[in-house]
Amino acid sequence: MEAVGMQEHPLPRRRSNPGIRGVLAFLAVASLLCNCSPGGKPPSTQPPKGVPVTIGSAVRKDIPIQVRAIGTVEAYSTVSVKTMVGGQIMKVGFSEGHDVRKGDLLFEIDPAPYEAALKMAEAARARDIALKENAEKEVRRYASLVEKNLVPRQQYDQFASSAAALEATVQAGTAAVENARVQLAYCFLRSPIDGRTGSLLVQRGNVVKANDVTLVTIHQVVPIRVSFSIPEQSLADVRKYKAAGTLKVDAAPQDGKEDPVPGALSFIGNAVDPATGTIQLKGTFPNTDRRLWPGQFANVVLTLAVRSGAVVVPSEAIQTGQQGQYVFVVRPDLTVDARAVTTGEVFEGGTVIGKGVAPGEKVVTDGQLRLVPGTKVEQTKGTGG
Repeated sequence: MEAVGMQEHPLPRRRSNPGIRGVLAFLAVASLLCNCSPGGKPPSTQPPKGVPVTIGSAVRKDIPIQVRAIGTVEAYSTVSVKTMVGGQIMKVGFSEGHDVRKGDLLFEIDPAPYEAALKMAEAARARDIALKENAEKEVRRYASLVEKNLVPRQQYDQFASSAAALEATVQAGTAAVENARVQLAYCFLRSPIDGRTGSLLVQRGNVVKANDVTLVTIHQVVPIRVSFSIPEQSLADVRKYKAAGTLKVDAAPQDGKEDPVPGALSFIGNAVDPATGTIQLKGTFPNTDRRLWPGQFANVVLTLAVRSGAVVVPSEAIQTGQQGQYVFVVRPDLTVDARAVTTGEVFEGGTVIGKGVAPGEKVVTDGQLRLVPGTKVEQTKGTGG
């Protein structure tokens, strides 16, 4: 028997529906997003927040044009007291480190030898005066005799010459008396200025020589001076503004514990130091409260003029790039723009802007590292706007 073979027929293929495939893909993505969200909730559709930054404002204000330097306080005048005569110091009329007034007795040198010298000079002058008066009488007597031809003219001339010589001797004696009085006055050393005494270098009882050693040094501290140097580039401005009037100088001790002491510029050096490229200036200060002391270092601010209506931004807003200095300006839509600027003086935490920013514009003062032009920003709480 011949086996009858069975013919196999292929099963028909299912046509896939494109709409079904799209729905399945959407459901798969939605399921994935739901599983990735915390708590199975769909992600937020809110727009992303801006970069947190600190924002300041450009303002218009009056800014002083100033030159700053480190200065040294100097006594207004200094006197090194020396004796003009030799002798033993009999008295010291002050306490070291105390104030003295002009004319106060400082030292007394033993006056006894100089009093004796004065008496000798006065006695010698008295003798010469007596001789001169007698010679003048002789001249008058011989004058009448000469008129009567009783004595020769030559004898009269001798008496007249002798009287004239004695007149010169009296004048020399008078000068000797004055010199003796001066030497006696030198025994009493008095302060030539109001000031403060330093250390007493020679004690009572010591013997000193004329113009030998310094006995004490006196510094005048009311008023007082502060010496400082500025770059030669500022000299032209200083001279220009000094010609227009008095320039204000403020000096503050470097301890920073007190307010600056006001004064005025009183000296401009006559040459620039070629080694340092600076020129010396001095300011004079009333110093009635004695806040400045000789030898101190002080922070000096010389005010040349006041620039009215300058545009000022916080100094923290100034950035430096390859093209120079710039700031990030905040637009009304809270995006930033990098704006090139030209800067000027710095005063009390603000920098003068010569060009690039207008008054009232907002600038970024902190957080610039995360910014590029067009970045959206958000002002952090507690910052100025």
